[in-house]
Amino acid sequence: MKNITVIGSGTMGNGIAHAFAQCGYNVNLVDINEAALQKAIATITKNLDRQIQKAVITEEAKTATLKNISIQTDLAKAAANADLVVEAASENIDIKFKIFKQLDEVCPPHTILASNTSSISITQIAAVTKRADKVIGMHFMNPVPIMKLVEVIRGYSTSDAVCDLIMETSKKLHKIPVEVNDFPGFVANKILMPMINEAVITLNEGVAGVEEIDTVMKLGMAHPMGPLQLADFIGLDVCLNILRVLQDGFGNPKYAPCPLLINMVTAGHLGVKSGKGFYDYSSGGKELILADRFKKKINATV
Repeated sequence: MKNITVIGSGTMGNGIAHAFAQCGYNVNLVDINEAALQKAIATITKNLDRQIQKAVITEEAKTATLKNISIQTDLAKAAANADLVVEAASENIDIKFKIFKQLDEVCPPHTILASNTSSISITQIAAVTKRADKVIGMHFMNPVPIMKLVEVIRGYSTSDAVCDLIMETSKKLHKIPVEVNDFPGFVANKILMPMINEAVITLNEGVAGVEEIDTVMKLGMAHPMGPLQLADFIGLDVCLNILRVLQDGFGNPKYAPCPLLINMVTAGHLGVKSGKGFYDYSSGGKELILADRFKKKINATV
């Protein structure tokens, strides 16, 4: 594979484009918004500069990486010669269905269609195409240029040849691919999201405060980041959407999202991207935001 099209220029999309371009692939980065594409290139440039500062890459490698990336608002044009398309649009099943239907129409017959979805069924996505054997999941981790894992998700009809090729391609990106089957949340989020939800429930019940919960998990379980801070980093709306996919997919009430999480998303407190979540990021740092409210609740139960 040589020509890669990445759909969506947000955090995951620009990270995926960065990873492919840095490894010598020709990348078409697609978004409906020209301003979003310019922002993505600025982000990639900034991240390449960080790699230079850490002596990970050279100035020449940065130049070559940026040269390998083209930006495009016309999906049909961007995907016309693609060997692989990686969709990294919003975690919304209707949006993904629409994109994959269009890709199936405009891409050459040999093109492999991959989704970076973190929870939605690859089998369902493949069903809206006429090439179900060539549809697969490539779930990268954030931040993509740094994190090594790629969950490679086989849909019901994904062929062995396509799965093998995507595993090898992931290795060429200096990633470690892990093949998993198509179940709601796959492996990463089937385990991670119930843990985050339980942390929110623990907070809501007044067992401990935000900082205390995160400290226990960091120091006691050797997690690099506490579950509530991680939820802020992922996006509380994303966490809520994934929990709902798990709840609907398995029909099990244990995946029901905590009412506090629902209320925070409804109020627009989505974490880092909105400036407020379990912590306040509006000043450019990280400060507790829910501490006083839940400290009162904890004291009332003592």
